[in-house]
Amino acid sequence: MKIIVAVTAASGAIYARQLLEQLVASPQVENIALILSTNAEAVAETEGVTLPESGKITRYANDNLFAAPASGSARWDAMVIVPSSVGTVSRVAAGTSQTLIERAADVMLKERRRLVIVVRETPLSLIHLRNMTTLTEAGAIVLPASPSFYSRPTDIEELCSTVTERIVSLLGIDAPHFEWQ
Repeated sequence: MKIIVAVTAASGAIYARQLLEQLVASPQVENIALILSTNAEAVAETEGVTLPESGKITRYANDNLFAAPASGSARWDAMVIVPSSVGTVSRVAAGTSQTLIERAADVMLKERRRLVIVVRETPLSLIHLRNMTTLTEAGAIVLPASPSFYSRPTDIEELCSTVTERIVSLLGIDAPHFEWQ
């Protein structure tokens, strides 16, 4: 599989790190395109998160609209925006496509490919909810970064992995995860 991972400046860089680690470890994943918004790296640094590096990961500048993720002919299988700011949600819902993140998401929608948007914002305004409804109606999957407690996580890593495991599952990748008994 070829997966695009976009990271915006919303809080929750741990989700991006955990997802990238799982994708790199998966034999199902061949290539990962990594796109960071202008302030994503600063937020990750503030949160003490370092994103992994791997031969599977190719970084693309968010202002590079000539990059492979900007084209439907590059045939990426899926895209995840994690964490996603509500500003990114808004721009993708409006189809503005002024950055590579926005254009890649637009391509996923127009090509009817999997787009998972992990929204990390609370509380949500009516505008945010309407934008998420628009994206859902267009075929995206909106996954709020709301950890679960069924597995009785003992630390932040385990708690956040309840969200990351859902993302991986929604991408159709086989990986260990909590299952309700």
